[in-house]
Amino acid sequence: MQIPLQITLKNMPQSGAVESRIRAKTEKLGRFYDRIISCRVVVETPQRHQHQGKLYSVHIDLMVPGAELVANRAQDEDVYVAIREAFGAITRQLEDFAKRQRGEVKRHILAGNGSSAG
Repeated sequence: MQIPLQITLKNMPQSGAVESRIRAKTEKLGRFYDRIISCRVVVETPQRHQHQGKLYSVHIDLMVPGAELVANRAQDEDVYVAIREAFGAITRQLEDFAKRQRGEVKRHILAGNGSSAG
């Protein structure tokens, strides 16, 4: 399934390699859930940074039926590490969402253990 994807690179030059990595990671998301509506990925470096090197930040906004999943805490000096961490976080959220949709979440039984005394 082709997932509608929007990639934005802010405060950094356009990079075919970065966009290619993001497209590959997005395609893998379809393995966990095949009803993804859209995916927006923003990779940016802050214009004013107090850090010695550039710190890349990756934000992923994934739309699925009935929910919006967001991963926005991935930061690293290596843009590919930041991308990997952000997609790892969104993949975990998507797996949890898919399990809830399929009813695989553990439910607590309040009525006892099912044995009868008698």
